[in-house]
Amino acid sequence: MSARHLSIGSSCPPKVQGKLRLYTSDFCPYGQRVKLVLNVKKVPYDVVNVNMKQKPEWMFKIHPERKVPALDTGDKVFVNSLDIVNYLDAKYPQPPLYPSDPERKAKDQELIVKFGKVVTAMNNAFHDKEKKPLEHYMSGVYEILQEFERELESRETTFFGGEEPGMVDLMTWPWSERAKLPYILRNEDMNFPKEKYPKLIAWRQAMQELDPVKKTIIDQETHLKFLVGYLRDDPNPPFDDL
Repeated sequence: MSARHLSIGSSCPPKVQGKLRLYTSDFCPYGQRVKLVLNVKKVPYDVVNVNMKQKPEWMFKIHPERKVPALDTGDKVFVNSLDIVNYLDAKYPQPPLYPSDPERKAKDQELIVKFGKVVTAMNNAFHDKEKKPLEHYMSGVYEILQEFERELESRETTFFGGEEPGMVDLMTWPWSERAKLPYILRNEDMNFPKEKYPKLIAWRQAMQELDPVKKTIIDQETHLKFLVGYLRDDPNPPFDDL
């Protein structure tokens, strides 16, 4: 993992010449999206990790709402993971992460938007504000995953981007990495019907073997320790020393 997470009362580290600056957290899936794109494109960057429950005062100078992830290019600060990665794909075109064909690109963008329902379901399951059974939050996820399974089957490729990962692959990976966590938090079996998703199972195995992905992966035990602290009313969840 990266350096410790900075909080209230800290000082912002000086920028590193020749590198983009990413403000995020090691445990932020949206920040992981940005890291994946930066890694695939081999863009030099450094990371400043922020305690998301006690964001330092100097973050107001980075962004008025202190949002993370935030990418400082030296000329401008971008927030929102999708805005950031689209900027990076345009600024650093190699390797391209969207198809050159406009219709195929539109399809990939559509898939990323649809995956947002999975993101919302998992976030709701983690926070459990409605105090409902897990199935209440996750009921629509398998239907969306079935559409992704059919899409991989029709493309006849390992990744959504072809023989190399594209934007769809990179934007969905962080939640695949965390897929079991809502169930582990509740001591429930996931009972994922693997036989219905052979393409996605193979995709997941292939993704975690990629070097740009390996650089961002956090093991489940560490994820779990963080989540247990983060989801309770703890102003200092265990960002560090895990």
